[in-house]
Parts: sequence; C-alpha cells; structure tokens
Amino acid sequence: MTEEIEIDPQERFEDFFKQEKYRERISHMAATNTISIVADFEDLLVFDIDLAQRLVERPDEYLRHIDRAAYLQLETEDSEYASKIENVIVRLKGLPEPTALRMLGAANIGRLVMVEGIIVRATPVQPQVMKAVFRCKRCETTAIVDQSGPFLKAPLRCENPTCQSKGPFDFLQEGSTFIDYQQIRIQERPEDLPPGQLPRTLDARLIGRELVDKARPGDHVALTGIVRAVAPVLPTAGKLRVFRLHVEVNFLDVESKETETTLISQEDEEKIRELAKDPWVHRKILRSIAPSIYGYETIKEAIMYLVFGGVSKHLADISIRGEMNILLVGDPGTAKSQLLQYVSAIVPRGLYTSGRGTTAAGLTAAVLRERGGGMTLEAGALVLADKGVACIDEIDKMRPEDRVAIHEAMEQHTVSIAKGGIVATLNARTAILAAANPSLGRYDPYKTVTDNINLPITILSRFDLIFVIKDVPEKELDEKMSTHILQIHMSGTAPVETPIPSDLFRKYISYAKNIKPVLSKGALERLKAFYLEMRAVTERIEGSPIAITARQLESLVRLAEARARIGLRNKITVEDAETAIVIMNKSLEEVGIDISTQMRDIDIIMVGKPKSMQDRLRILLDEIVDLSKETGMVERKLLLETLLSKYKIRTEESQKLLGRLIRDGTIYERRPGFLSKV
Repeated sequence: MTEEIEIDPQERFEDFFKQEKYRERISHMAATNTISIVADFEDLLVFDIDLAQRLVERPDEYLRHIDRAAYLQLETEDSEYASKIENVIVRLKGLPEPTALRMLGAANIGRLVMVEGIIVRATPVQPQVMKAVFRCKRCETTAIVDQSGPFLKAPLRCENPTCQSKGPFDFLQEGSTFIDYQQIRIQERPEDLPPGQLPRTLDARLIGRELVDKARPGDHVALTGIVRAVAPVLPTAGKLRVFRLHVEVNFLDVESKETETTLISQEDEEKIRELAKDPWVHRKILRSIAPSIYGYETIKEAIMYLVFGGVSKHLADISIRGEMNILLVGDPGTAKSQLLQYVSAIVPRGLYTSGRGTTAAGLTAAVLRERGGGMTLEAGALVLADKGVACIDEIDKMRPEDRVAIHEAMEQHTVSIAKGGIVATLNARTAILAAANPSLGRYDPYKTVTDNINLPITILSRFDLIFVIKDVPEKELDEKMSTHILQIHMSGTAPVETPIPSDLFRKYISYAKNIKPVLSKGALERLKAFYLEMRAVTERIEGSPIAITARQLESLVRLAEARARIGLRNKITVEDAETAIVIMNKSLEEVGIDISTQMRDIDIIMVGKPKSMQDRLRILLDEIVDLSKETGMVERKLLLETLLSKYKIRTEESQKLLGRLIRDGTIYERRPGFLSKV
C-alpha cells in the first residue's frame, strides 16, 4: 500500500472522498454556493495514516492532490456546478496534536500545523490579486501572470513575437482575478503562558471569503495552516538572514467563548461529580483558595463566588450581566496583590495587570496604524479575558483618563471603540477583581470609603462587593499569623494542605460554569423579604437614608447563583440565598455605614455622599442663596455664625462642607472672605 501512495496519492484521496459523509458534503456545495469543504483530519488518519502523515510533512504537494480529488468528486456529484468553479479547496480541521505557539521554529517551516491562541489584531479585509492581466504599452498585447509573494509581478517581456519588449506594462483590473485577504495576529492564551514569560505572537494570513472576517480581536481560535518563513527587506541592505515566521491559514476554527470543557476527561468528570456530592464542598473550595495567605475567610468566600460567577440573562430589550466585580481596599502589606495573582493563575482565563503600568488602550482596545497607512484594531486585557477574570491591582494609581475606559466594561460588558475611522464593539464579559490602597496611606475608620479611596463614584457603584482590609494589632490573630508566615519560610511549603489540587480546581470551575441555576420559590421569597425589609427602614423613619437599591438585589442573585453552581445544582436553595445575604451584609457593614449617624446608607457607594451630608449641604446652599439675595454674595464669617446658631452645625464641620462645595464647583469665592453660588 505504501508504494501505491508514493506512486499516486491522488487516487487514495479520490477513494477518501467516495465515503458517504464526504459525498454528502460535496453535493451540498452548490446549495451553499461555496468553493470549499471541511475534511476532518481524524477521518483521514483512520482512512490512511501514512497518507495523513505525508500531508503534514509535504502540505504544498499533497494539498494540490486532495483539492484535485475533491474537484473530481464534485464533477461526479454535480457536474453543472463543477463547470462554474475552477477548483475546490479542502480545509483540514483538527490536527491530533496542536503545536504550542512558542514552540514554532525552523523545524516547522513548510509543514502543516495547528496552533491555538487569541486574536489580538485584525486588519480590514482587502482584495488580493491572484491572476493579473497586463497590457504592453507598445503593441497593446495582453498577458496573464499568476501572482505569489507580497509584490505585484509584471511579465518579463511582451508575449508578442514581433514586439518582445521588456516593458512598460499597464496593469488591467478588468480580467484580473481577485480574492479576499486579511491578516491577523494571534497571541498565546493566558492559561498557556509560562510564569514570568512574555506572551508570544504570530501573524497569520487568511485568503478566501470562507476565512476572512470569521473572527475578531478577543476571539479564541485554532488555526490549521502551513508555516512560512519570509526574509524582511531593508531599503538599502536587501534581504536579512533572519526570517520571520507566519502561518498561511487553511482552516480557522473559532472556539466556543464558554470556558473550555473539552479538556475534561471522563475520569475528571467523575472526580468533579463526586466532589460536588460532598456536603462540605464549599468549605473545601474555600480552603483551596490561596492557602498560603492566612485568614480573610469572608474575602476568600467572595472571591470563590466571583470565580464561579452568576448566569447572564439576555432579554429582548436588555442584557443583565452574570459576572461579579469585587474591590479590596486595604492597608499596605495585607496580601492584596498576592490574592489577585493567585486568582489570575487558578482560573481558566485569568489576566493580571497593575494600575501603574496600565493605559485605557491596554485595558480595552487600541487602534494602530499599519505600514500601508490603514488602521487596525488590537484587543486589550479586558477583551482578552472575555468569559474569565481580570485582576487589576492598584486601580487607584491609574490615570483618571485611563480609568474611565473600564466604566462600560464593568456594567455593559462590552468595549466600544470609535477611533481612526474604526467603529466597533467588542465583548468583554469579564469579572473584575480589583485592589486599591487608601489615599492617605492607612484606612481611616472615621471617614467613609469614598473619602478613603481615590476612586470616582461611577466606578465604586459598579462593584458588587467592596471589602476593607485593616491592619489592626490584635494579640491572638498576630500570634497565629506570625506562626503561619514563619512556618512557610522554615519549610518552604504551605502549612495548610490544599484539599483540591489546582489542576482539578481549574477543571471544576470550567465544568460548573455550564450549570445554569434558577431561583427556587423559597430562595425568591427570602431575597424579596430581605430587600423589602431593608427598604422599609426608610419608610418607617422619616428622613432616614436608603439602605439598599435594586443593584444590590441583582448582586444577591448573582451570589446565590454562584453558590448553587459550586454544588452543581440547577436550583438555588434558601441556604444559597441566606449565604448571599450574609456576605452582602458584611460588605455593607464595612463600606455602607454613615460614620456620623451609624445608619446604613447606600448613597455612600452610589452617590459618594451619605444622606446626612447631603442634607447639611442642602441647608448650606439654601442659606447662601438667602443671605446673598441683596448683594449676590455672602460673608463667610456671617454664614458660619448663622449655621451654628440656627442649625447647630459646628464651625469646623461647616468649613469642611464649604470646602467640598468649592471643590465640586457649586460655590466659589468671589473675593477673599465672600462666597457666591455658581
């Protein structure tokens, strides 16, 4: 059989396409008006393993044979359609072993490979000439020249025997054959990246209408194609000795945006299901999150729910996000960065970035100018972490103009770009785990969270949960933590053994994300009762602040859904709802309490000012308006005396409130000692 293949591989390919499966695919080509069919490489391996091996080793030669064999079969199935098209392109799907992007090298040149990665850049689709028609300027004889390579090639001399001129020639668009062409750049997936390494990129060329515009930046793709090497050309020195690799794509497969479950074997699935049956599964997963970091039970529990996430809902008029956003605000040296780095490493699609080295374009998407003058789109961190977790450390250190870029991604889960003539919306369905330091170094318990952190209220209000980590001396806790840290340094290993290995943990997350739990009647009633109870406080006591809004109710649902997912349950129980309420209460107790009245006030997070402050600011403005009716301004000294005598507002507090109004641009100092409303 081996000799037969060497003599005429086309005959074997013809036999391959005579199988019922491929005869059916070829006969449907006319109905779909395509010139290509997809062949599963696994079928070819089963049919003839030697033939498949030769196709991988000598793709240029063997792809011509397989294309010709498919065309001959098309002539048999549908001769009328075969006469309309010149040839059939066979696209090979699913090589058995993908080649790691960073392992591509000289040994792969000219071979058929499959590489996986994320598209980070894509050029606009452009027509590329395949057969060019040229006309001699002297005798006007036309000639057709097959084109290959990056440059347009004219005939060497005129084909007219009486002319034989070496030029000049005019290129004629009429009669020339064009095909759609697009260039993309793929980058290693975050989960494939070795620790501490820069991600590698690879350019890929897509030719043909079935390949172009099939994927966009942020999509996870598997490319099958031939590795090519091209020497860059310098204007004066000529071609360089060092070549650049790219892939000439034969087939492009856009992988599912859902977290991959294909890597989970039957044995893994049995382990996952066995683990989910354990009544202490939540405790085991909690102990598996950053075991080397002592304490922080509540924060680790919240991170556990963020990793598993809630269920996204897409209605006719709106979309409701399922991914959660969590903010950690804490004193220096409280292991915030370590927590973030651990989470980015353990989740299937995790990215870690720090606010100091992050720009708006790096987070969302950048529009770059190509050498040819066109514009191209390159995906940023939030787009690359689609359906994963983006960990943003030191979010407060980002420049305000860069920080604005994440507003849309946090709530709508999209990234919109309108620059350089490119108007696009990319998916960024990313859970965000962020960390920030207090603006004055240490967290001041006598100030609200908005005064403690240098973040705009528009971002703070988009976090489902906010936790404050305070470094407070406490003898018993300090003793346990010091023992824990010193044991790590002494033994070089974590003092606590992880109940679930990290590899199984990652697969557990992937598997659980396919569960879509729904609220049971009991859970619905419990969440509803809690929401109404919190809202009723405002109704009972006149002038009391609003304790909770609909945004927190949606966060409660997401938390309950995540807890149900951990147990691989399709129904959200009352226990899930109770746990969600407990963790929401813990967050609100830390950041949603008005320091002056000790009452729960959601306006601290949603508006930036507690209701008590809003009331005093309103009094202040009313007095400024009343006292400045005659002259248009009021003396600061008179205003302070009036506020003290009439409303019992102390002078120090009045000065602070005036400073806030001046900063907000509501009032201004018309001349020293005199104030006016803007």
